[in-house]
Amino acid sequence: MNRTTTNRIASLLLLLLIGVQPLLAQKKADQIDAIMQQYVANRQFIGTVLVAEKGEVIFKKGYGMANIEWNLPNTPDVKFRLGSITKQFTSMLIMQFVEAGKLKLDGKITDYLPDYPKATGDRVTIHHLLTHTSGIPSYTNFPGFFAQMSRDPYTPTDFIKKFSELPLEFEPGTRFAYNNSGYFLLGAIIEKVTGKSYAEVLQTNILTPLNMRDTGFDLPGPIITKRAAGYEKRGSGYVNTPYLDMSIPYAAGSMYSTVEDLYKWDQALYTDKLIPAKAKATMYTPFLDGYAYGWGVGKEKIGQHADSLLVISHGGGINGFNTIIKRLPADKHLIVLLNNTGGAPLGAISRNIGRILYNQPVEAPKKPVADLLRQSVLTDAPAQTKQKFATWRTDKAYALDEDEINALGYELMRDKKPKEALAVFDLNVEAFPKSFNTYDSRGEINMSLGDKAAAIRDYKKSVELNPKNVNGYAKLKELGENIELPKTETVFVDEATLERYVGRYELAPSFIITVTREGSRLFAQATGQNRFEVFPESKTRFFLKVIEAQVSFQTNEKGDVTQLTLHQNGRDQPGKRL
Repeated sequence: MNRTTTNRIASLLLLLLIGVQPLLAQKKADQIDAIMQQYVANRQFIGTVLVAEKGEVIFKKGYGMANIEWNLPNTPDVKFRLGSITKQFTSMLIMQFVEAGKLKLDGKITDYLPDYPKATGDRVTIHHLLTHTSGIPSYTNFPGFFAQMSRDPYTPTDFIKKFSELPLEFEPGTRFAYNNSGYFLLGAIIEKVTGKSYAEVLQTNILTPLNMRDTGFDLPGPIITKRAAGYEKRGSGYVNTPYLDMSIPYAAGSMYSTVEDLYKWDQALYTDKLIPAKAKATMYTPFLDGYAYGWGVGKEKIGQHADSLLVISHGGGINGFNTIIKRLPADKHLIVLLNNTGGAPLGAISRNIGRILYNQPVEAPKKPVADLLRQSVLTDAPAQTKQKFATWRTDKAYALDEDEINALGYELMRDKKPKEALAVFDLNVEAFPKSFNTYDSRGEINMSLGDKAAAIRDYKKSVELNPKNVNGYAKLKELGENIELPKTETVFVDEATLERYVGRYELAPSFIITVTREGSRLFAQATGQNRFEVFPESKTRFFLKVIEAQVSFQTNEKGDVTQLTLHQNGRDQPGKRL
């Protein structure tokens, strides 16, 4: 075969390959649209989606309404509040000023905010603020925050006074605790070192250079075209979300953007346009529990993909909105989901889109039992509702979620339907009998109905299941029961025993819990989630503080650790050690 013939064959093969690529991308786009249509039909998503494969956009589309009252549809250029996705922009600004020599990662709060109380400000660094390891109380966790504080405008200086005098919850750098106060302080530090507002600095340093014209800080005054309204599910429809003054989320969560602009952001992060590569490596290096500077960093096994893939991601949640940006840098894949009805299962949706990108089978979206139960409890006889609920619980086509059922009970309470609310809480207790929260919630409705004996029984059960349930003890005291909150006892487990538990445990083909040790501390990380510390209740059983869950370890006759069991939402899920 001569060189001319060889070149022609090579050219033909290249043309065929070029022709195949768009077809493959279109097939994946069709699959993404099909799975999204299922989530929309289940009332589990309204918003916009963008997916990029190898740096190129293969899918972008809007679903449902950006404004229900005006019947305006969601499109890829509609602007959504981002919530905590804002944090990655704040961290980028901080890294720019570190590179410019205006800030130091080991610099203390009081180095930049001299009026901040020295007792705590001298102990907390920029690094601690960026990694949620400062120990400063997070203002969004304050009792009554949303009802009493979130609607009023504040200057950054005035709002910092709400938490600056409070004692630290732990020694800085020793624990991870997600913290909006820390990022609020970072915004104030940015303003202090520049003499400009956070919004101005954000615009000048990031948005203008990247031509992100549809992104900004959500100030109350300016008219923002194509801005989505935020909603919450209520019954079979939606209601406007409660008002939130956007001076409160500030540098922790006050930005808005579009899926198209977030694609520009993603692409810029592969360049050195904003900060050099070395600074980006620092920004992406996780400290505790898989959290870096404004990003969650970890490995995820997607479908049956042989290798765990590096994922750099962050979610956001703010009144009426929840969001996620998920980057898979090895292949330059990107998934962006912006939802304007709050509470969409964006983690599950993004995992399914990831499976499509890697040619893996998707998991069919499950219909929420809570939606079906809402209709039944309002229209059917109690016995019929109970029978239907029993059927839904065992049908794999439906998703039974304790928190969603619980939220339905409170929704019915707000709608002044106490009998129906009690029926829902009864079913939740029946479905999740080992969850302290189901009894705690039923205790509240029984208390409001004047059934003191039933309320006492429920609250006693709740504290029996969770001795750390402070609310349960407070309610029992209010009901006249002389029960005191027990003192926390520290269980010591030696490092040799902890080391025996280190390993990987497979609870399902695509769900693995990895157990690691750092000195006398044990950590667990589930597939696609951040790493969290687990604390000993006994030599073999540990609990998590971030969620209501426990893990226990089992051994064989020889004393070898062979299994981990996850105890959560009333279920015991065993996992074999790999």
